[in-house]
Amino acid sequence: MDRRKVLITGGAGFLGINLIRHLLPRGYEVASLDVEEFDYPERDQVEVIKGDIRNKALIDRAMEGVDFVVHTAAALPLYSPDDIHTTDVEGTRNVLDAALKNGVERVVHVSSTAVYGIPDHHPLYETDRLEGVGPYGQAKIQAEMVCLEYRARGLTVPIIRPKSFVGPERLGVFALLYDWAVTGHNFPMIGSGNNRYQLLDVEDLCDAIALCLTLPKEKADDTFNIGAREFTTMKEDYQAVLDYAGHGKKIVGFPAAPAIWGLRILDRLGVSPLYRWVYETASKDSFVSIEKAERQLGYAPKFSNKEALLRNFRWYLDHRAEFENASGVSHRVPWKQGAIGLLKRFF
Repeated sequence: MDRRKVLITGGAGFLGINLIRHLLPRGYEVASLDVEEFDYPERDQVEVIKGDIRNKALIDRAMEGVDFVVHTAAALPLYSPDDIHTTDVEGTRNVLDAALKNGVERVVHVSSTAVYGIPDHHPLYETDRLEGVGPYGQAKIQAEMVCLEYRARGLTVPIIRPKSFVGPERLGVFALLYDWAVTGHNFPMIGSGNNRYQLLDVEDLCDAIALCLTLPKEKADDTFNIGAREFTTMKEDYQAVLDYAGHGKKIVGFPAAPAIWGLRILDRLGVSPLYRWVYETASKDSFVSIEKAERQLGYAPKFSNKEALLRNFRWYLDHRAEFENASGVSHRVPWKQGAIGLLKRFF
């Protein structure tokens, strides 16, 4: 039997490379399409296409001979509002349009729980109201609407809404915690830290995506929340990282209201490493029901919040020298600490 070919948009990103490492041993032929360089050891096992999902002609060519697409490419919240809209909404339409034209069997769309905004209840269910906070949250909702449009046109489009996920290659906002843990500092937290904030290990997310690729259409062609099954409070889960670092340091809570006002000001000044959706929700409960994915897909997460954070932290320790002087706006580099870095001297 011929090997099935999977095109991964955003294949050079954090989720992309983890998904490639998940699919290659399972016998798939894999192509990566990304605006960034594909600089991993797997380069000779993958068809690498460098380009932007906003380029319709390129997307059309990339779809030739493809059986499945996993659409992970997105402009993240630290990008400009225009880049976010043109990439996350118009780019998604380009991907789905090319897939439909080229007879692709299914497109798994990786959305986000940011589509729920700042909710007033938990857990969140797939049927809950969608309310985007900021350009990114709004674009993620609009992209899902495009997916529903193509589903109605006969394309199989599973939609996955993952919680914030961590694992090998993941830095971004989590590099703040890891950096402070390594250097032996207490770590500040917005609010008391007694809120429950569900995370997700990238390996569990890859499992969920693989299930959406392989299960019958009637099970997979739907919308699913994906997250860890086991999680405690933010303070307790993040404390596990400080304990592992071994300096005897603690998570230190700050009253949420002044911390959020301070971050809003830093945000306006362009010196905050956190974007609005992160700091507005960090002190609140944030967890979704994964019952539908468990029931319909057979999704069975292997990692708790603590295990996911520690697995990522161990990877960070092993690779720290490689990104010591790097920073940017993707999940694969540490985000600039900005003014928050100055707080270190008090911790």
